[in-house]
Amino acid sequence: MSAMEQLGRTINVVPIAASVGLKLSPGEGYTFVTTGSDTFTVTFASTFAGSYATGGTLTCNVYKSAASNGTAAWVLDNTLITNNTIVTTVTTAFYISSVFAPDGKPYVKVTPSGAGLVTAIQGDLAVKRSPPNLAILSA
Repeated sequence: MSAMEQLGRTINVVPIAASVGLKLSPGEGYTFVTTGSDTFTVTFASTFAGSYATGGTLTCNVYKSAASNGTAAWVLDNTLITNNTIVTTVTTAFYISSVFAPDGKPYVKVTPSGAGLVTAIQGDLAVKRSPPNLAILSA
C-alpha cells in the first residue's frame, strides 16, 4: 500500500498569510485558519499590488475551535463575521473562493488588527503538480 502526498495534488499552503495578497484562481479558493484573540478583515483587490478594500457583505461559514492544538471540535459560528470582519478569541477557519470576490477583484487578503496568525490553505487544485512546480500564490 502506498500513500499519496496532499501537497500539489489537492492542496497548496501559505503558512504565514497574515496581510498577504493571494491570487484567487477561477473555481479555487482558500481555507483561512486564524489563531489569536484578534479582529481579522477580509479585503479584495484587482491587482496584487493594488488597493485592497472590502467588497460588500461577505457570506461564508465561520468555524471556531476552543483549542489550536486539535483537542477541541470545530463548531459553526457565523455570529463571528460581520460584513468583512471576523472578531474572535479562539481559532477560526473560513473559506473564501473566487465566487465570493467582487467582480474584477481576484486578489484576497486577510489582515489581523494585532498579532493574530493566519494560514491559507488552497484546496481542490484544478491543476495537480509536484510541490516544486506549484504556482506561486502571492505574486
